[in-house]
Amino acid sequence: MRHIKKISKWIVGMLLVASMTACSATSDSKVDSQSQAQNDQSEGTITVWCWDPAFNIYAMKEAAKVYKEINPDVTVNIIETPWEDVQTKLTTAITSNQTSTLPDILLMQDNALQKNVENYPDAFADLSHSGIDFSKFAEYKMAISTIDGKIYNVPFDSGATGFFVRTDILEKSGFTLDDFTNITWSEFIEKGKVVLEKTGKPLLSSQAGSPDLICIMLQSAGVGMFKEDGSIYIQESDVLRAAMEVYIELLSTGILVEVNEWDQYIGTINNEVVAGTINGCWIIGSITAKENQKGLWAMTNIPKLDQSSDATNYSNNGGSGWMVLSSSKNQEVAIDFLAKTFAGSTKLYETILPSSGALSTYLPAGDSSVYGEPNAFFNNQKIYESLTEYAAQIPPVKPGKYYYEARDAVGTALTQIISGVNFDKAIKAAEDTVRFAMGE
Repeated sequence: MRHIKKISKWIVGMLLVASMTACSATSDSKVDSQSQAQNDQSEGTITVWCWDPAFNIYAMKEAAKVYKEINPDVTVNIIETPWEDVQTKLTTAITSNQTSTLPDILLMQDNALQKNVENYPDAFADLSHSGIDFSKFAEYKMAISTIDGKIYNVPFDSGATGFFVRTDILEKSGFTLDDFTNITWSEFIEKGKVVLEKTGKPLLSSQAGSPDLICIMLQSAGVGMFKEDGSIYIQESDVLRAAMEVYIELLSTGILVEVNEWDQYIGTINNEVVAGTINGCWIIGSITAKENQKGLWAMTNIPKLDQSSDATNYSNNGGSGWMVLSSSKNQEVAIDFLAKTFAGSTKLYETILPSSGALSTYLPAGDSSVYGEPNAFFNNQKIYESLTEYAAQIPPVKPGKYYYEARDAVGTALTQIISGVNFDKAIKAAEDTVRFAMGE
């Protein structure tokens, strides 16, 4: 997932959450001590931890400007804090009973939310009765935000997936974008063979050992690696088996090529090694980095699994949201800030979209004229309008408390199967690994 892999290094535009700051009296500095947050928790100031200056911090600064017009007495203090540091400092503060060192608001990776809430149930404010209208957010994001009936964050960015493809390469193969719209994976493979034969271009690339594409396929069918009750769902999952079989066929036919590093993956896209990519919409920031390819790209929805009756052409890869800390001395102001910005201001999303590509999961933003503007890089498609429609159709899936452990185990199993290890043996080993992590 993009924000798992070197996100701050290359992304200039697509998702991940933001960080806010007022027009004046705002500071943007990395957290170098836990006392920093404590010093900034003064009356009239709310402190935020988040990362990525070009994306999340920029969006939070713009949110602060919006709120300054509503409540000019409040200053937003943004402290640039890489995700790994957010998690480490949060854990340290809670376990050492030093919660006064925590900020008022922090940005939380979607896939880490459940584990943090279950491990530290009293650390985060329950936003269920905050007055925020959560029905205005994409259903799949709310499934992540809700634990045991309580809502713990304000959703921000979307990882809505798309198939991004070079139309000039499709044309040389005798295809149009419509030929790849609303199709199944078996159809995708058959057409991919034609593209490869006529142009020598694989349709897709992937980082070896990464299960991103597998996870995208799973969510498109409304399936995760855990059941609703939190129990592991790997070895007995027919959908997981089907997704892995599709991946292996893509690889064996040459329609997909693997590379070793994330930068190499981006290189396959920018250097015309492949005809396209399937990923979260944040990948647009990397695609558009090549100005000489302007007008040659287009986007459509992803293929769906043939083997699943619940399969769709929509999925997600990535995302995060804003959480309010229970220890905040300015909790009411922090909640009001989020309610009137990320959960209530279409103007905010109109402002941040063109510069950052920060696609919202706040559904009313999709009705904005900004979201409906044609994108010259993508054949003048209204890609943000389409992506917002995609987001509304993504099947909701609970990541599970041990999502990252399961993800890594499935990635290892995939590598083993590709190298010749028996499928059932590899999958059993993956499940055993996760069960061990869960203490079972």
